[in-house]
Amino acid sequence: MKRDGSGGDQSGGAGNSGGAAGPEGRPGRGPLVIIGGGEDKEGERTILREVARRLGGGKLVVATVASHAPEGYFDAYRRAFQDLGVTEMEELYVNERSETADEAKLRMFDGAAGVFFSGGDQLRISSQIGDTPVELRVREIFEAGGVVAGTSAGASVMSDTMLVKGPNRESYRIGDLHMAPGLGLIRDVIIDQHFAERGRIGRLLGAVAHNPRGLGIGIDEDTAVVVEGNRFRVIGNGAVYVVDGHGVTHSNIAEAEPERALSIHDVRLHVLSTGDSFNLAERRPIFLDETRKSSQARTRAAAS
Repeated sequence: MKRDGSGGDQSGGAGNSGGAAGPEGRPGRGPLVIIGGGEDKEGERTILREVARRLGGGKLVVATVASHAPEGYFDAYRRAFQDLGVTEMEELYVNERSETADEAKLRMFDGAAGVFFSGGDQLRISSQIGDTPVELRVREIFEAGGVVAGTSAGASVMSDTMLVKGPNRESYRIGDLHMAPGLGLIRDVIIDQHFAERGRIGRLLGAVAHNPRGLGIGIDEDTAVVVEGNRFRVIGNGAVYVVDGHGVTHSNIAEAEPERALSIHDVRLHVLSTGDSFNLAERRPIFLDETRKSSQARTRAAAS
């Protein structure tokens, strides 16, 4: 495996603050909507509707930083969000890292209720805005309870260690992965996207084999996880795959020659669909009766 940085830092990825809770992380204050790419922008728009609901009529900053050619991205999201009640939107794009101190760009975040990272190249997001005034403004919104959403590359960059690239083939081969620090808004997980559509189970297993402490989360297209505290809920049309290496008894990741197929024993896999929930701290799905009790408790608390 090639590493373009040191991931898994407990200080929180490319920045210095903690984020939403992972298996060992602390809760952040705002929700994360982490999307596997290919979200519906014209029909029911279940996922974008969830983002809009979380904004509560507030302003949305759409960060198209991940794209080397961002033309058209913002217009597509503006059309998709407008009749969902999101009428105030700004596009944030930086060509060079030096632009992240530009006052006009930083003012875009004034009064924002959320930030949406579009797709492209996740390494471009972390390298251009990581540990800059722009990242600080994103974190300020998140810590104040604002929603942070990301799709495709914008999903991968949410974690403290992110997958940058790796082949889409069924069996992981030693040395195939490139990983780097992400923004660390959610900790101790590794996120992959376009998951079933691009056959990425092998590379997610490889990522977990490198660091079994972290949960691997693979998200299909037009599917998202909504993270609040130590839990997430699945929405959308596809599945979410959670790879847990905590109980692994053997792998050949450290000893095998490059290009040899991965061997890993006693890895655990959960497959979740819309409406399912998962407890990140306990590393297990939340059954329906638990979810219902939690919802009832929140209703009682709101009424008191």
